[in-house]
Order: sequence, then structure tokens, then C-alpha cells
Amino acid sequence: MAWHELFRALCLVLIIEGLLPFAAPRRWRAGALAAAGLSDRGLRILGFAFLVGGALLLNLSR
Repeated sequence: MAWHELFRALCLVLIIEGLLPFAAPRRWRAGALAAAGLSDRGLRILGFAFLVGGALLLNLSR
């Protein structure tokens, strides 16, 4: 993979990450506060679920 492809992928991550706070700031804030209230174990499980889900979606998109 070329460096410019990695840079473009990171730019897309920033765009996607900015969509929710821009479109629905109150709901985004409520979700962030709910996530802040989770235990360390809960956050790890949530993070692992996102990692597995993202990897599966990436694999299916080939």
C-alpha cells in the first residue's frame, strides 16, 4: 500500500468521525457521556466489538 492511500484512509476516518457531532451534537454528547460511564471491561468489550465488526465489514467489501 502506498503512503498516499494510507493518508487518504485517515482523512476518511476524520470525515466519518466528524459526521455525528456535526449532524446531531446532542445525541453524540449523550452517547459519549454514556460511554464515559462504562467500566474499563465494558469499554474493552465495546472496542473489541467495533474492531471485529470493522474487520468483518472490510473483509466483506473486497
